[in-house]
Amino acid sequence: MILDAVTLRYAEALWNLSAKAGRLERVRADVARLGTAQPAASGRSERRKQVLAALSGADPFVTNLVHLLYDRHREEVLRGLAAAFHRLELQSRNAVEGQVESARPIAPELIAEIAARVGAVLGKQVVLQNRVRPELLGGTRVLVANRMIDYSVAGRLESLRRAMLEAPLGASR
Repeated sequence: MILDAVTLRYAEALWNLSAKAGRLERVRADVARLGTAQPAASGRSERRKQVLAALSGADPFVTNLVHLLYDRHREEVLRGLAAAFHRLELQSRNAVEGQVESARPIAPELIAEIAARVGAVLGKQVVLQNRVRPELLGGTRVLVANRMIDYSVAGRLESLRRAMLEAPLGASR
């Protein structure tokens, strides 16, 4: 999920405030609950009421943030808050998530080996999910931390195609 800068700033502020107060675990659980609360009402005040009702008993930091976001007409931040918190949790563990794409399913042991090798390069713990993409024909493509490592047959063919297009032609006789 692509997160906007505003959502990330609010999430980081809530994370830091709750960590400093020793309430991070409770706030994290409430933010996860907030991620599943989808208000059905059409009016802003009704949506606010529904979100707050879904968060009954939540930490005051979370309910105050909900009020603040609605007061500032930034309630769209609530949609990405759980994902932003998840990203902050990964950062706190020096970890990143990514995907290993392949033409057919990969064994969990091989995924773990790929994750360990990529993690050694990045200096982070890497958690990979396998995504099957038959159009790759063979090999793998790893997408993690805004990087792509392409060892797929399709990727190698594309690289060869580009090299051939860029190769200088000999002088004609």
